[in-house]
Amino acid sequence: MKGGVLAHGVGSRHDLPLSPFYAFAGAFTALFVSFLALGLLWSASRFRGDEAGRPLPALLQRLADARPARTAARGLGLAAALFVLGHLLLGPDDPERNPAAGTVYVLLWVGLVPASLLLGPVWRLLNPLRTLHLLLCRVRGRDPGAGRPLPAYLGLWPAAVGLLAFTWLELVAPEPASRRALLLFLALHAACQLAGAARHGSRWFDHADAFEVYSGLLARLSPLGRRPADRRLVLRSPFNGLDAVPQAPGLVATVCVLLGSTAYDGFSDAPSWISAVQTSPLGRTAAGTLGLLGAVALVAALYALCAGATRAICGPLPHPLTAFAHSLVPIALGYLVAHYFTLLVTEGPRTVMLSLGAGHPSVPEPPLGPGGLAVLQVSAVVLGHVLGVVAAHDRSVRLFPPGRAVAGQLPLLILMIAYTIGGLTLLIA
Repeated sequence: MKGGVLAHGVGSRHDLPLSPFYAFAGAFTALFVSFLALGLLWSASRFRGDEAGRPLPALLQRLADARPARTAARGLGLAAALFVLGHLLLGPDDPERNPAAGTVYVLLWVGLVPASLLLGPVWRLLNPLRTLHLLLCRVRGRDPGAGRPLPAYLGLWPAAVGLLAFTWLELVAPEPASRRALLLFLALHAACQLAGAARHGSRWFDHADAFEVYSGLLARLSPLGRRPADRRLVLRSPFNGLDAVPQAPGLVATVCVLLGSTAYDGFSDAPSWISAVQTSPLGRTAAGTLGLLGAVALVAALYALCAGATRAICGPLPHPLTAFAHSLVPIALGYLVAHYFTLLVTEGPRTVMLSLGAGHPSVPEPPLGPGGLAVLQVSAVVLGHVLGVVAAHDRSVRLFPPGRAVAGQLPLLILMIAYTIGGLTLLIA
């Protein structure tokens, strides 16, 4: 989504008055200090995954699990979907006057970040396609969970493909905010999800719905969690939620799509890239597609090299690629906050006002000036990497002997530095 009402809130160097020297020096200092401190003071694993957490009061548990509350949430998600569909079918083909594009790209895609961090995997309950599948199963007298078992190799690969398709629509498609483009994507997305759920049951959404997996990964960093053993709602350290990320096939691809697409969003605004795309003999869409795929592939290749180096230093692992993939989730969150904060706080209220019938609502002024925005963006990127270092260290001391645990993290530290350089360069260079 470039230009106009849905332009992203990622400023250039002129907009973000922060010295590159201080930004890079602070980032490297934070990474090295955290790495050294963990190596000296953290010799045993402290995270317990889904087993950790303090149960919430029984009253809150009953309210959260009450059938009226869950039915209301499902109804809200279904009503929002019908609202978007109605505006896409009958509204003007102008994002300045039609709230559908802002609802999808801002309130859904960006709004899921704070919602999932605060409340957990909220899209699992709000998902209108899951609700529609539930209603269809009730009409047919069928158990929503019934269906053929999911192949073990499937993992999160369908969600990774879905995320790549959505980010392509957002960042590369010629007219991403047009009614036709959004209708086509949402129709294909709904058809694939409902067909998969009809074959495999409601568990299909847990693995294949791009927005559910996206919300679920971010929710791993929420202080609210649910213990699988007894389904109790608990307050927990976000690190315990992160430690419980399943090592499923496609996890690395999913996180790399999030990281790579955000990186592409950053450099696609550079004048040199815009000029290259406009003058490419392949055409703008093909060149943009190759750029997006290249960014995702670069992120994935760097991580694969890191995993290979760790295995060479420390010995074989049962799942070498996914063993440390959870440490990329806070990094992805840091990039999402850095790139989308301004979009959410400006276009979010405008979309809401447009949805309520305002004719031409103005875009609110950002709550932070250029300096404050620069500090927020750099802090989000750096903090995401520091959290990733902590998560990787705890996993390392659990998997490897003490003599190899710290040495095995050196490739991960180098990877974090490489990602940090890239992330900060996109923000301030």
